[in-house]
Amino acid sequence: MASEIAAYLRERKIEVAHGTLIDQELCEQVRSGAFEFFIAVGGDGTMLRAGHICAPQQVPILGINLGRFGFLVEVERGDWQQVMERVLKGEYWLEERMMLKAEQERNGKILGTWVVLNECFVGRGEIVRPVRLLAEVDGRHLTTYVADGLITATPTGSTAYALAAGGPILPPELRNILIVPVAPHLSVDRAVVLHEGSWVRITIRTDHQAILSADGQAPVPLQDEDHVVVRASEHSTLFARLRDPSYFYQNLTSRMNQNPSAKG
Repeated sequence: MASEIAAYLRERKIEVAHGTLIDQELCEQVRSGAFEFFIAVGGDGTMLRAGHICAPQQVPILGINLGRFGFLVEVERGDWQQVMERVLKGEYWLEERMMLKAEQERNGKILGTWVVLNECFVGRGEIVRPVRLLAEVDGRHLTTYVADGLITATPTGSTAYALAAGGPILPPELRNILIVPVAPHLSVDRAVVLHEGSWVRITIRTDHQAILSADGQAPVPLQDEDHVVVRASEHSTLFARLRDPSYFYQNLTSRMNQNPSAKG
């Protein structure tokens, strides 16, 4: 399908390159600002990875759904040609999605930094035992969770893992940080919604395996007394939309009434 779309655009005298999201040369071209528009062919995971690549250069992303759920995706696979005709005429609007920056700290040193569109998860690994997580907001102690983990999410992520863990649904245009515990044991079990300007520090207290996972990427091992600091990123993801701005609620109810993830 990517080849078909590329051929369609070239026929209209538009410069285009296509490949996969593991093509490092192509990704570096996007990051360097070589392109004005990005078409992601896949599912929600593809949209997340495209957001990581495109956000620093503010390159708009149009998603074409080849996945099951496609909650972030704009176009169904059979509609791409008529949609591209509208896109080439400029008949779309840009939806800005907040992102988060997560940093892993150990003994005062930053070991890793991630920019995420959905969420950052800090919690237990393969061993089925809870961890103690000391949560601070803006440098002040919030609470200590004994839980499988703690999700720190954007409004985009509020309809992903955070929703499955019992968190609230936030409209995508909001700029808030959401904290949701996963399977808390005798701990605060309610979600907390923070202002965009707040920051969260999570301190890990554990004598067994613990991990950090950003947007569902490969887990990063954490040690006892490691910190994970999460705050709003300076970057935002831009999605190209053709539907009415009220699409979010229509999309939400249709997906929840007929869960595509349960099929196949």
